Amino acid sequence: MQYRWIFLGFVLVITSCGSGDPFAYVKVSGKVTFKDGSQIEAHRVTVTFIPQTEPIDERAYPRSGMAEVNVSDGTFDVVTSHTYGDGIVGGRHKVLIRTYDKQDNPIDVVSPAYSNPDTTPLLVNTAETTYFNLTVRKPES
Repeated sequence: MQYRWIFLGFVLVITSCGSGDPFAYVKVSGKVTFKDGSQIEAHRVTVTFIPQTEPIDERAYPRSGMAEVNVSDGTFDVVTSHTYGDGIVGGRHKVLIRTYDKQDNPIDVVSPAYSNPDTTPLLVNTAETTYFNLTVRKPES
């Protein structure tokens, strides 16, 4: 009987090890609009936060966070990186804005620069604020 409790305790310790995330998350929210203040006209808009935080080691990289934007007013408030609504890893992030049509195909409603991590001009830092007012350019005709 005693051995069963020892075994169960051992199993509990083993199964709970490594299940945590080594990064601290910050809940964030914000709004996405064009530079002139108008709403982005798309069926779906997403915001992706790509952390600029260094990995802890070769196996522990910070995860990107993503949010669906409310297309009626441009706001977002549920950002998920690891578990639903946990936020983003603290620190600096490049921000991607992507737009989609009704069939969930990508469309260029905003300048394509905002959908590429190498060209996006959007950079945010959770040390400065947790509410991000993101403004984007319309694509050039």
